This record gives sequence, structure tokens and C-alpha cells, in this order.
Amino acid sequence: MGFAHRGLHGPGVPENSLAAFRAALEIGAGIECDVRLSADNQVMVFHDHDLRRLCASALAVESTTSAVLSGQKLFDSGEHIPQLRELLDLVAGRVPILVEVKCRGGNAAQLTRAVANELKAYPGPVGVMSFEPSVGKWLKRHEPEICRGLVISERAGAIDRWRPIRTASPAFLAIDFGALARPWVRKVRRSRWVYCWTIRAPGQRQTAEVHADALIWELDGRPGA
Repeated sequence: MGFAHRGLHGPGVPENSLAAFRAALEIGAGIECDVRLSADNQVMVFHDHDLRRLCASALAVESTTSAVLSGQKLFDSGEHIPQLRELLDLVAGRVPILVEVKCRGGNAAQLTRAVANELKAYPGPVGVMSFEPSVGKWLKRHEPEICRGLVISERAGAIDRWRPIRTASPAFLAIDFGALARPWVRKVRRSRWVYCWTIRAPGQRQTAEVHADALIWELDGRPGA
């Protein structure tokens, strides 16, 4: 089933919400989520730096306490911004989880440490990934048992790929679909797992199933859509 991108979200079910994660669990899909660090050092499940798009608020995640963030409603759904521990308690090892670490203002080590602390007692399969290679570097040094990944954009040139790969030493790469069929991906797949984001259509799924080991999907990229 791969991974439901930000949970199985759609009309009435906001991305990165507990409702989206419950919907993914119902079909047995893995879950991909984004995390940021609150002002009081709590790991919040949220993609954007600020709350404008999802909560119609100018608050910034990194400068707001977890209590205030958890009180914000996503759209008009009644769903709140969850903490990572709420997601972990909900899933309880039933499906794999991918946690994408969203760094800001030089907080990579602080956020990665906070994520690792949340995962210490978690019993299920989980991977931690980021565009920021210092996340993988920190994990390799301090928590090497946590499966670490590096997210790579379609726009990344050769130096922008290989230098972060050396820094992060990832077990897997999460590669933008636009780059998936390129020769360098075939080469790197010989030594690392390749995940692909974000699959949004059946045709993309057909391509990704050939070139990747796991798919991160949403909308019409859902299996069987």
C-alpha cells in the first residue's frame, strides 16, 4: 500500500490530522507525516512554517507553544494540530510511519533529538527523513538504530545530491517523482532503498512501481484508484 502522504486526507479530512491517519489505518496504508518543533520543544505534526493555509492564523509553529498549537482547528473540521506522540499512540505499530523533519532557523539538531526521544519506546516500524542532511548526520551519530532517509527534489543537481548523501548516510532516499526515471536513480538504487513522492495519478503509480521500492501517494495516486 505504500505511504499515504500526510495521511489519507481529502474533503473534510485535513492533511496531517488524526482523522487522516485513522483513514489510512482503515485501509492498511503506511503513513507519511511532517513534523516541526514548537516553542516549548514539543514535536508537532504540521507541514507549513505558519498556520495561514490550514488554520487561517498568522501564528508560526516554531514561535508558538504546543498548548496554543494544539488548540488550533484545521480548516472547519474540528480536527486539531496533533503532536507526534498522538500519532504514535494511534498507530501503535500497526503500519509503518515515515516522519519528515521540517527544520527552520538552525533547529535541526534540537528537532531531531526531540523526534528521537519520542521514538525511543515506540514498538513499530518508522523512518525519519528530511531535506536537511544534518538530520541524518545527527541520527547516525546519536541514534543509529533509527532508519534514516534523505529527501531529494527534482531540481537537485549532482552536487546537491551527492554531498547530502555523504553527509546523511541514509538507508533510503525519498525522491521527487520528476527525477525518478533518471539514470542516477537506477545507480543509487543498487545500494539504497528508493521511495518516491508524491504519486497523484495512476500513470505516475505505474512508472513509480517500476523505479521505486515504496510509493508515497495521495489523491488519485492511491492504490486501486
